[in-house]
Amino acid sequence: MYEKDFSDRLIQLRLKKGVSARDMSLSIGQNPGYINNIETGKSLPSMTGFFYICEYLEITPMQFFNFDSAEPKELDLLYDDLSKLSESQFRNIREIVSELVKCNK
Repeated sequence: MYEKDFSDRLIQLRLKKGVSARDMSLSIGQNPGYINNIETGKSLPSMTGFFYICEYLEITPMQFFNFDSAEPKELDLLYDDLSKLSESQFRNIREIVSELVKCNK
């Protein structure tokens, strides 16, 4: 199960970046089929390989594993901004977001 989540997330983030699996593999110094093998579940990266993948995608490992977010960097930027708001401002933003989520269901 985790392997599938990992490969699905890698595909999602790679496609968002707009790069082929082959080009990504070569860009991180691996053989041309490296990323494809991970995405098809044939292999998993080493820890070092995972860090290279995150570096290439310009995200942190924590952002990689936030499977619910298609926009991990944007979510972190939003969190940083939200943490600077006053308590009442934060509550107001939270109410707005709650209403937007309800509208999308």
